[in-house]
Amino acid sequence: MYYFLSHLSCLDICYSSVTLPTILVNFLRQQPIISYNECMAQMFFLMTFAGTECALLAVMAYDRYAAICEPLRYSQLMSSRVRVPLAAASWIWGLLDSAIHTALATDLAFCGANEIHHIFCDVPLLLKTACSDTYTNEMALHTASIFVGLCPFLLVLISYVYILSSILQIRSSTRRRKTFSTCAAHLITVILFYGMINLNYNRPSTGYSLGVDTLVSTLYCIITPMLNPLIYSLRNREVKGALQKLLSSQGKESASPGRQ
Repeated sequence: MYYFLSHLSCLDICYSSVTLPTILVNFLRQQPIISYNECMAQMFFLMTFAGTECALLAVMAYDRYAAICEPLRYSQLMSSRVRVPLAAASWIWGLLDSAIHTALATDLAFCGANEIHHIFCDVPLLLKTACSDTYTNEMALHTASIFVGLCPFLLVLISYVYILSSILQIRSSTRRRKTFSTCAAHLITVILFYGMINLNYNRPSTGYSLGVDTLVSTLYCIITPMLNPLIYSLRNREVKGALQKLLSSQGKESASPGRQ
């Protein structure tokens, strides 16, 4: 599990590094701009990390399945010969998807104001500003949403169906709770990631608001990667103890003026 968590942490850092510096620079400028090459590079890396995380979350779900449903064979199912190729395949999966979209986007013709009403470059936004035919790009986008987004999500669901069925067969409620706690952090991460990515790309076009769109994209690219380390750290006893001490000290400070 910690091997895959190291890859997830790397993805979280890369996510923020791709978008946040440009957002901060443009926030300080009177006229926010981004060059064509920078826009393509930002779109390429952003889609690479998004596709990689989709595949990696499915691999992590399989890891939880092997740990809970096949505990005696876990060392065999998740040996270094298995987990290293799985992690590498996740990165290659995202890289190939991003390379296809970027290559198709470079063939588009842009004219007019060339304004992107957003905080970062993304494929749907470029298609709206293009002057040439975008049918191939749109078909590639729909195909990617099935193979890169939906298929890993279905694998996660299938893994958790087997996991929940195994947990329900445990007679002791204490053991059921402890077993479920081993995959609770991953489940929360899956809900956050797929919830934000669905909200970012599948919202209805009616009632479009630039402010709402910016807020959703900020949650998707900045807030969610920031929350992942915190979610997994809550299983650590030292982190739990420090958090409890912080909350108790704040509670005492807020109650002290009332006693005086």
